[in-house]
Amino acid sequence: MCGRFTLTRSAAEVAAHFELDAAPAHTPRFNVAPTQLVLAIRAGADGAQREAALLSWGLVPSWAQHARDAAKQINARVETLTERPAFREAAEQRRCLVPADGFYEWRGGPGAREPFHIALPQRELFAFAALWERWQPAGGAVLESVAIVTTPAAPNIRALHGRMPIVVDPSGYDAWLSPAARDVREVLAALPVARGTQLVPRRVSARVNDVRNDDARLLEAAEQGALF
Repeated sequence: MCGRFTLTRSAAEVAAHFELDAAPAHTPRFNVAPTQLVLAIRAGADGAQREAALLSWGLVPSWAQHARDAAKQINARVETLTERPAFREAAEQRRCLVPADGFYEWRGGPGAREPFHIALPQRELFAFAALWERWQPAGGAVLESVAIVTTPAAPNIRALHGRMPIVVDPSGYDAWLSPAARDVREVLAALPVARGTQLVPRRVSARVNDVRNDDARLLEAAEQGALF
């Protein structure tokens, strides 16, 4: 699964990586948590040009009566994308990418949980496969929200958790974002995801356990020991 992640790269780096005209200004984030605003890349109104937007992490379906369950829908399991009513339409029509340069998982039980930051070897920028939705309560403001798509964990992650986000290779960005490709199963079958097998877990500071901590010190211990 994915319950916390990092995006420490600048807006200029994000724009260059995703071939955007510009990305929203943002401060480096070392402990992004559910229900917070996250950066997402999606197809623009013309279906061709990509755009960046800030969306609330925790998907609220367009037909929802309220947004109270958003925190329960931060992730969408790839196996049930076409079955779950909350995700089915978004999987067909509103796919997006969430930029990140790492995410967290934990090992151990309550009181002894060890956090690990999982990233590419040089902490390069990458992207999670994700879905977005637009919801508007009666008489209220529009809320745009997002869920990260998860899959069974690669062998390099499995010792920490049985699931992980789908990490899309750059060569698959266009296919995942294409609004013309409605059959998400076909898209997934052809989606290049080799980057996910290159991720490396490293132990990090237990300060990450508190969502109020969001600074570079959370990664200070990242090079002090790998998972094995």
